[in-house]
Amino acid sequence: MTEQGFTTAFTVDKSPQEVFDAIVDVRGWWSEEVEGPTDHVGAEFDYHFRDVHRCRIRVTEVVPGRKVSWLVLENHFDFISDQTEWVGTTVTFDIAERADGTEVRFTHHGLVPAYECFDVCANAWGFYLTTSLPSLITTGAGLPNSDGQARVPETTPR
Repeated sequence: MTEQGFTTAFTVDKSPQEVFDAIVDVRGWWSEEVEGPTDHVGAEFDYHFRDVHRCRIRVTEVVPGRKVSWLVLENHFDFISDQTEWVGTTVTFDIAERADGTEVRFTHHGLVPAYECFDVCANAWGFYLTTSLPSLITTGAGLPNSDGQARVPETTPR
């Protein structure tokens, strides 16, 4: 984590292309309820989880085996007052071949500790990026939200 955003990284024993293929399969690791294409520049997709979180994202960069970037166009959380916290933030997945496998470095640029949503979002991203996505990459099965059921431990303030 830095002042510019939330960052986490992991390494898997798979090729950069296999890692890339899993990242762009957003339904396989984030939510089965993602609607729209997620694998090419200019594509826009909608994510939603119950009435708690919904957002619209544009894919802004796709470099097979190396990088994927998104721009958050719209966002709504039902548990915070400032609905602009994610709007205009960017998400990057940097993929790099290392001696011990392929490293994925995830950064949600603009998701900062001062934001009301930070703790909940950092917890959720932590799960998806240390459990669900690595599982999809290594076993072919991630742990995405399914039919409105979160895989992340419930941490949303009520």
